[in-house]
Amino acid sequence: MTHTSRAIALIVSLLACLLTDAASAQLTPNSLYYGVDRKVPMTVAAEGGEVVIKLLEPGELVEVASAPAAAGGVDLAGLFPSLWTDKREDVLFAQLYVDDSPVGAPVVLDPMVSVDKATMVNPQTMQPVQPGQRGRPLFTSERAQMSGQTRPVTYSGIRAYVSKDVVFETSAGDIRVRLRPDKAPNHAWNFRSLVEGGYYNQIIFHRIIPDFVIQVGDPTGTGSGGPGYQIDLEKSDMPHDFGVLSMARTGDPDSGGSQIFICLTRQRTAMLDGSYTAFGQSIAGADTIIALGNTEVGGPRGDRPLDPPLLENAYLVDSAPAGTGPMPVQRPAAEPATDEEEPEAER
Repeated sequence: MTHTSRAIALIVSLLACLLTDAASAQLTPNSLYYGVDRKVPMTVAAEGGEVVIKLLEPGELVEVASAPAAAGGVDLAGLFPSLWTDKREDVLFAQLYVDDSPVGAPVVLDPMVSVDKATMVNPQTMQPVQPGQRGRPLFTSERAQMSGQTRPVTYSGIRAYVSKDVVFETSAGDIRVRLRPDKAPNHAWNFRSLVEGGYYNQIIFHRIIPDFVIQVGDPTGTGSGGPGYQIDLEKSDMPHDFGVLSMARTGDPDSGGSQIFICLTRQRTAMLDGSYTAFGQSIAGADTIIALGNTEVGGPRGDRPLDPPLLENAYLVDSAPAGTGPMPVQRPAAEPATDEEEPEAER
């Protein structure tokens, strides 16, 4: 072996070690739930370098606090007493850093707080609408603000878990979705739980509206099935745009469960903002989304795939460290004219 080849081999070996160390570095909660004012034990896996844990606001990743740490067990509440003194209602990330670089998937710190319930109202009169009538959701907190009051909130603690992306393996290709628990924590948790339990394996995309949405999540394939329970609407401020994942429902705001849709355009799905709960963004698979959206459809409503595409498998993978990883996908083509459809589950 020449000196040059030995040097190359050594460099490759060193890079492999560094990549292995980075890949294995992770902050991991010891439990899923932590009651308020208790210890929050977690485990730090990291080798070498200066180890720091930072609390970040998702989205812009504003740093809230940071504290030095070391490999082994840590009490996150001991490092960050503000977790219990502030009792924040919004999601935070706990991100592990080694030598100023984020490593491992962030840990989602999801506050367990009282549910902000929604009622469907007439947007002109702000009065409740009858079942089957269209309206917009008005949340308990908004009602309180209108009357000059505050919504009473019970803070019970934190649900903590390692952030995961979801990969869809479809008959048209793969899609990778970054969940956004900061926008809709209960929807994100509900969805990843269904994925982890194998709910979305071997089911068809039962509803496709060209240039609007592709819908999946009913094991019966009829549009009327679900997981056997319903989930309350959450107030998400994430715009419905190409590749965005959102929850389908009936006219009842709290009728979501498992039927989800992926948006095909911004122009036609903008009207869903605030009325449907968006909770994820596709970060890979734009071509697959477009291919699914181009499926030939028919039926009485013109939205039933003639040869339904198949969601073969859905599974969880670790998210990239906070602030890294691909950006949300974008639709390359021009968008069509606006329409007035809505992606309802047919229950």
